[in-house]
Amino acid sequence: MAAEVSGGELAKTSGISASMLSRIERGLVSPSVETLERLAQGLHVPVSRFFGDQARRTDFCHVRAGHGVLVDRIGAVADYRYELLGHLLSGNLFVEPYLVTLLPGADPYVTFQHPGLKFLYFVSGEVSYRYGGKSVAVGAGDSLLFDATALHGIETIHSGTVSYLSVVFTLRE
Repeated sequence: MAAEVSGGELAKTSGISASMLSRIERGLVSPSVETLERLAQGLHVPVSRFFGDQARRTDFCHVRAGHGVLVDRIGAVADYRYELLGHLLSGNLFVEPYLVTLLPGADPYVTFQHPGLKFLYFVSGEVSYRYGGKSVAVGAGDSLLFDATALHGIETIHSGTVSYLSVVFTLRE
């Protein structure tokens, strides 16, 4: 919105003078909380937008189809192929998106366990997925979201080439 509004329009919709807006923009005065609230309303953004460190939150990652990084994960289960689909270096949230494909020799594995939250979206194949004491049948189009500190993993491979999007979310320390 800010890029679409002139200074005069913003001053008018915010109920502050154009000269005051100009002094704020040039760093000659510090706006009051009330003035910040009026500017936020004029821009249709939350007041918190003025305090966010946007320079530190500008990571952007684009990975073209088939060009993810094949990752040789230490301790990974044999014949589970991990293709890293992106990464971000800023912020306090660490996100690992992988396309996981079970190769022909892959065996079920139900003892994955790690910090964070995990989201799985199944692209192909049919499996039984174990989470703690629960087991659920999943197939293409199904998704799971859970706390990854519990034991989890594929319990039985039923049919087809199994592939799924796996996204792990953890807080940076």
